[in-house]
Amino acid sequence: MKKIEHIGIAVRSLEVSNQLFTKLFNKEPYKMEVVESEGVSTSFFMTGENKIELLEATNPDSPIAKFIEKKGEGIHHIAFDVDDIVAEMKRLEGEGFVLLNKEPKPGADNKLVCFLHPKGTNGVLIELCQEVR
Repeated sequence: MKKIEHIGIAVRSLEVSNQLFTKLFNKEPYKMEVVESEGVSTSFFMTGENKIELLEATNPDSPIAKFIEKKGEGIHHIAFDVDDIVAEMKRLEGEGFVLLNKEPKPGADNKLVCFLHPKGTNGVLIELCQEVR
């Protein structure tokens, strides 16, 4: 793992939260997109070298909707940048971590992604991200 790629924050309303984070960072999100496979709308902010991803559920069965129902708005995951997501998934599985998906899948911001089950990472949902080449 090279660095923290972004921190994901679950929000009830992307519109309201975009206004809040625009005031906080004094800049607009640089990107917004829908990830149908995950049932989310996202927006991304840059602050220095750091990225913040806001995630709003697009349907009541999405992981973000369930997260907010259970825990409320807040930090949902920490994503780490990797060079070779398949190799990193294999390494982590060999170390005993539970992968939530067995193959990398398309994610937001032109990434292939995989999530690690939070029960094996002290309650923190970890996302692996590799830039699509």
